[in-house]
Amino acid sequence: MKIYTCKDRLEDIMTCIYDAWSEALRIGHDQIQLKKEPILQQTMFDEYVHVDGDNVKAEKVIRSVRRDISDEAYLDVYYATLSAEEDALQAIYNFLRVGFAVGSKVLEQYSNPHVMRMLELRRKVGNESHHFNEFARFQSLDRKVYVSHLEPKSDVIMLVGRHFADRMPSEHWMIIDDNRKTACVHPKDGTNYLRYLTDDEFESLRKTEQYEDEYTEMWKTFFQAVAIKERENYVCQRNLFPIWKRKHAVEFRTLRI
Repeated sequence: MKIYTCKDRLEDIMTCIYDAWSEALRIGHDQIQLKKEPILQQTMFDEYVHVDGDNVKAEKVIRSVRRDISDEAYLDVYYATLSAEEDALQAIYNFLRVGFAVGSKVLEQYSNPHVMRMLELRRKVGNESHHFNEFARFQSLDRKVYVSHLEPKSDVIMLVGRHFADRMPSEHWMIIDDNRKTACVHPKDGTNYLRYLTDDEFESLRKTEQYEDEYTEMWKTFFQAVAIKERENYVCQRNLFPIWKRKHAVEFRTLRI
């Protein structure tokens, strides 16, 4: 088995698919697997091939998916590239095998396990993105820049950023993924862009959560004031707002729930 691996970035993923597909035309698709790095434990009898991102190859894959399958199929693929699921890259490859064979009708094949796995990945990523639209908390730095820290399982900060670009278009802000050391940056009245942070930049930005303003205290007060003690239900609260998502929520910093 020949296993193609790459970093967890869109350009690298699409390039990995391109190279793996090219090799599959020679040795067969069933002799190919794809995995995101890091690979924690390699198998003894398989050959591992690392792939670096190539913008030209990545564009060819994206263009082919949109032209030969559909724009909606590419959107499904894009969401799947953001997934933290271990089999996400292989699931994309399997889906494309079906998609290039049947065209735009692929999304109607609900009995096909590869299609259903792709739809499941999109649903999970979409749900997580939606949750963090609600759970993101911004800290004001001298009322000039607003910073939010998140630790999502999937790489959803650009999706979350799109949500806030519509609601805070005339503010400087950034959403930082502490797991991946990346930031969605929004300049005032500008367009969002993704920034890969250096270790020094990340360490500096981590300190922003120590800053508090009058709105921080107001939000904590509001959170406690609207609660009805007789109707407290911590099990329900944890289901709606899981503990792993609360780390950067200011209202929980001084509460033990």
